[in-house]
Amino acid sequence: MTVMSDRWIRRMATEHRMIEPFTETQRREGVISYGLSSYGYDARVADEFKIFTNVDSAVIDPKAFTPASFVDRKTDTCIIPPNSFALARTVEYFRIPRDVLVVCLGKSTYARCGIIVNVTPLEPEWEGQVTIEISNTTPLPAKIHANEGICQFLFLLGNEPCETSYAERAGKYMHQRGVALPRL
Repeated sequence: MTVMSDRWIRRMATEHRMIEPFTETQRREGVISYGLSSYGYDARVADEFKIFTNVDSAVIDPKAFTPASFVDRKTDTCIIPPNSFALARTVEYFRIPRDVLVVCLGKSTYARCGIIVNVTPLEPEWEGQVTIEISNTTPLPAKIHANEGICQFLFLLGNEPCETSYAERAGKYMHQRGVALPRL
């Protein structure tokens, strides 16, 4: 697998709508950076958050997930309580080519503050807004800034197109918009 360059990402975003909206240069001034980088794309977190709470003493069960586990917030800055967790989504909508796998890493600005970002790989021919998992590992409240960078996506070109894509398997998170909750 080869990590794809800024030239390839730009071409795929502009000619094939792989990333929409697409920011062609990295924006940094006064914000946590986002946009095209040398070998990746720094995505922005939208202003839609689901913050986990223990108010109703719910049990987290991925096979029977209940919305009582979190509170919804639409805000420019999200405060994640100490040692807690939130779900969010990217501003960008992604359309992944058949011969590409995308992995995601958290931005160092947040990681250096004890904020860990996780996204499972974006599989070939998956499409949608990406649900982002954000963990506050610190004993202090953590602030997340909407419409600024949250993570970097790396595009890995496979040696050949896959035999069966995510779209062909009718993946359960296909075409998601908004923050997608666990599905069985």
